[in-house]
Amino acid sequence: MRWSQMYIPTLREDQSDAELVSHQLLLRGGYIRKLASGIYIYLPLMQRVIHKFSNIVREEMNYAGALEIGMSVLCPAELWQESGRYNTVGNEQMRMKDRHQHEMVLCGTHEETVTTLIRGEIKSYRQLPLNLYQIQVKFRDEIRPRFGLMRGREFLMKDAYSFDATEKSFMESYQKMVDAYFRIFKRAGLDVVKVESDSGAMGGKAAHEFMLLVDTNGGEEIIFFCDKCDYTANVEKAEFKIEDSSSDEELKVTEKVDTPGAATIEEVTAFLKVEAKQLAKTLLYMADNKPVVAMVRGDRELNLIKLQNATEAIEIEMATPEQVQNFTSSPVGFAGPVGLKDVGIYVDPLVADMKNMIVGANEFEKHILNVNIDRDFKATKVVDLTSAQNEDQCPRCNYGKLNSKKGIEVGNTFMLGTKYSEALDAKYLDAEGKEHPIIMGSYGIGITRTPQSALERYHDDKGIIWPKNIAPFLVHLIPLNVKKDSHIETADRIYKELNEVGIDVLYDDRNDRAGVKFNDADLIGLPVRITIGDKSLKEGKVELKARSESDFILVDIDNIVIAVKQLLGRVN
Repeated sequence: MRWSQMYIPTLREDQSDAELVSHQLLLRGGYIRKLASGIYIYLPLMQRVIHKFSNIVREEMNYAGALEIGMSVLCPAELWQESGRYNTVGNEQMRMKDRHQHEMVLCGTHEETVTTLIRGEIKSYRQLPLNLYQIQVKFRDEIRPRFGLMRGREFLMKDAYSFDATEKSFMESYQKMVDAYFRIFKRAGLDVVKVESDSGAMGGKAAHEFMLLVDTNGGEEIIFFCDKCDYTANVEKAEFKIEDSSSDEELKVTEKVDTPGAATIEEVTAFLKVEAKQLAKTLLYMADNKPVVAMVRGDRELNLIKLQNATEAIEIEMATPEQVQNFTSSPVGFAGPVGLKDVGIYVDPLVADMKNMIVGANEFEKHILNVNIDRDFKATKVVDLTSAQNEDQCPRCNYGKLNSKKGIEVGNTFMLGTKYSEALDAKYLDAEGKEHPIIMGSYGIGITRTPQSALERYHDDKGIIWPKNIAPFLVHLIPLNVKKDSHIETADRIYKELNEVGIDVLYDDRNDRAGVKFNDADLIGLPVRITIGDKSLKEGKVELKARSESDFILVDIDNIVIAVKQLLGRVN
């Protein structure tokens, strides 16, 4: 394709509404344009990237035995009501009524739709296993759309759904998808890790995320790795072994003390001259508009997802200062469990093991010493609420230490079990004529999210460095002076020869300065650049350079196809 026939509106300056380097590069490189908050137009270069990645996904899904279908993004609300998710997905689901006043939803995922399909078609175990997938637009009304295509409201996703008769068959289907995911991301030039994750609103017994490790601000999640075994989990799911902290210390009498000017953990520990692990933080949240308290040790951080799971809340958010005052009769910083009424108290095991802890007194600038669970307050539930941190003990092998890295989720897999088949009455008859709910799995890959995520890893200070298999074009062909016949004749020849062997080329036929062309070439980031100039042409050669490398080589024009193939063979 000739540049003059393309639409590539590159920009020289960073854009003020783009926080991540990948978002900046897609805007500046002429790949996307913002239409509304969290909604983007994909320009020609981005469309080519999407098509290339989609084709990789499609080929590997087909190879794994999945069958492609297409489902509408618009769905009757009654299906979501039937599954029970209508009241649990929260405000991310956009809802509306059609002209007949039927309630409809825009789907962010399609478990209800696909289960409704198969419940009318699958009758016997002989029709199983089955795996159906689609590549389609999704919509989620994110409260704070940001980061371009990585957290938009409208996006493209591959979602697949497996249906099995037995647990053994399901695990085989699940592993096929896991294997397919590793092949997909490897072909796309991305090294990913599979981590345990929270199933969230999807439900089911287990879930995994496929994470691309990055060291930029795009790393939206923290992933914990054991240094001795293969335990890997994201921060929402990560557990750690609680060391035995039991002691023979006698329970002391409670004592209310003044703590003037001390509201934070740091201030209270400094004033009382104690360690943070002797304090228990009492944090007030609103779970589905009902107050709940989370208690975690003073030296640890609350994991909000764990609290949400413990309370089974659809939506959970920190209480406002006014709500804290209303429920605890004190300002923020002095809440404690003693004397709290009509509030669920969820206690982390680290706190449950504490003796003679220090807590807020529910009075301004006062704390209580020597508080003990069961004697001085009752827990609604003792449950893991604490986020893992570096150097925690591995929960699986018990002797390894946890270390963390940042990552971006590019795919996920869910063991749904019979959650949807039971709710939507999708059943099959076994060999003896007995009826059973179908065992299901769900599998997603972000078609638009993944390429942008890749740029958090593959870029430099000049622009994008695309992995070759998802690059919009493989070769950037630049004749330095389009007014010279020798430059154009050579470029036309190379363009024709490369296209004939299936190597797609962007031919920069603009009448622009060399500096402009080189800057744009670095910005849009195609894997290979061929430069045609007077100096090299005098020797019957052209310059050949990989975008990921700083040096170029001179190649005989007659050998350009072989040289390009060899260079592509060794770059990512």
